[in-house]
Amino acid sequence: MPTIDCDPATARRRLEDAGVDVAAGNTEHERWRAERGDAVAVAYDDSVVVQGARPTDLTALLAESSGRAHVYFDGASRGNPGPGAVGWVIVTGDGIADEGSETIGRTTNNRAEYEALIRALSVARDHGFDEVDVRGDSELIVKQVRGEWNTNDPDLRERRVRVRELLDSFDRWSLEHVPREINDRADGLANEALDDD
Repeated sequence: MPTIDCDPATARRRLEDAGVDVAAGNTEHERWRAERGDAVAVAYDDSVVVQGARPTDLTALLAESSGRAHVYFDGASRGNPGPGAVGWVIVTGDGIADEGSETIGRTTNNRAEYEALIRALSVARDHGFDEVDVRGDSELIVKQVRGEWNTNDPDLRERRVRVRELLDSFDRWSLEHVPREINDRADGLANEALDDD
């Protein structure tokens, strides 16, 4: 159960700016409470205690300076097109800050990769990170987003525009192609989502 030493009023503003609903506390000692995902934050006079199954749903938003994160993404499609899923992992100097996966319906491998990147960047942005170093094992997606390769498919062009908008919301970003073994956690999450569906 993480305890964050901070000014509760500043922490509340940070959560509200990120779109998190903040409610009154349940007792006279609680200044306020906020819920997001599987986490609940409770503010006291000079600290905020985060509880729940996934405290990272709130802790990154409450940090004084969110700083930099490494973001890994992977999309999977069985059949191309076929059932698709995405996986992503966000890592900081303190370890895994967040990770997730979900099925996305029938799609192609390339569309699944773009969707995984969009989900990963959206989560990193929601956590309030200022800088992201993004890594994926799809050379096609990396080179299209960086502008080194053309995107002829209108659907992929639209996704590339969305990715660039998300990247531009950070103060600094990098995007690199890495071997699959470097991206194994995101790859595993995407495949687990397909196996569980």
